Amino acid sequence: MSITPSRPYLIRALYEWILDNDDVPYLVVDATIQNVMVPEQFVADGQIILNVGPSAVQALDLADEAVSFSARFGGVPMQVYVPVLAVKAIYAKESGQGMGFGFEPGIPDPETPSPPLKEVDDKPSKPAGRPTLKVVK
Repeated sequence: MSITPSRPYLIRALYEWILDNDDVPYLVVDATIQNVMVPEQFVADGQIILNVGPSAVQALDLADEAVSFSARFGGVPMQVYVPVLAVKAIYAKESGQGMGFGFEPGIPDPETPSPPLKEVDDKPSKPAGRPTLKVVK
């Protein structure tokens, strides 16, 4: 007997909890997972953050297999499809409260592409430019 994954249930529950607290739910999505359909121009470092609040999306479906909806990105309508496996986190924009997801039985590990090999250099590399800090809320 295999157990069903809890991730889709947790996504739905946290989505409702965030709305009940008058916050806006956001999804952090791994855009490198197969079958993810998101606007590529907004993907950064292999992930995208999506506002899934009722005023931002139409026809939201939080199904067991995937999250799907219609939305406008830069004024262009698009159908978004995110397999549950690709949802890395759901959180409230205002408070930052929510949940991140890791390995879960019943959901296969995504195949991670191996990083490209770099040539070995005898000299240590120096960082280019000035260091910068980013405020994370």
